[in-house]
Amino acid sequence: MTSEPLPDTLAALVEDARRLAGRPGRTILGLTGAPGAGKSTLAAALADALGSELVALAPMDGFHLDGAILHARGARGRKGAIDTFDDAGYAALLARLRFQPPDEIVYAPRYDRDLETSIGSALPISPAVPLVVTEGNYLLARTGAWPQARAALDEVWFLDLDPRVREARLVERHVRHGEDPARAHERALGPDHDNAVAVESLKELATRIVWL
Repeated sequence: MTSEPLPDTLAALVEDARRLAGRPGRTILGLTGAPGAGKSTLAAALADALGSELVALAPMDGFHLDGAILHARGARGRKGAIDTFDDAGYAALLARLRFQPPDEIVYAPRYDRDLETSIGSALPISPAVPLVVTEGNYLLARTGAWPQARAALDEVWFLDLDPRVREARLVERHVRHGEDPARAHERALGPDHDNAVAVESLKELATRIVWL
């Protein structure tokens, strides 16, 4: 009988990230996993624990296509699917961060969940920061410009969480950001579930699986 792996502790993950930050030059760590797995939470926890001198954040969600564009394409209800992101723009940002000149500040976008829109140039990233953490669903995808984005990453950690816990988190998140509870359940068990299946099919391509 195969036993279940023990959960990774935050303290252990922080120390592993600290070792990455101690490498020569710039290291870029990707955190991926299905919607609701805790990617942004872990990214923020690593940044808080290590401090702004060691870690900067550059999340994939800053490359959500604008709602007006999605509406024009008939894709508003599928927001979060792989084709609703600017994958080429994201790959270009990671390439800039990979080879960031010593005299250049790179400004990354961030996604505002309350406004449901991306805010451009909101996250300044200094060339002196040794570790950049990026997180998002499709870091391991093999279509479009996603492989170019993956090529800029030194490691990709896949966050693995009990699907029931993950779906409950998604429902709570949608409600917290203004969704009706019935609609929140519909999203979590509909489009979010479809995206989760697609993301989880790529799990074995990760550098490491983080058990939560």
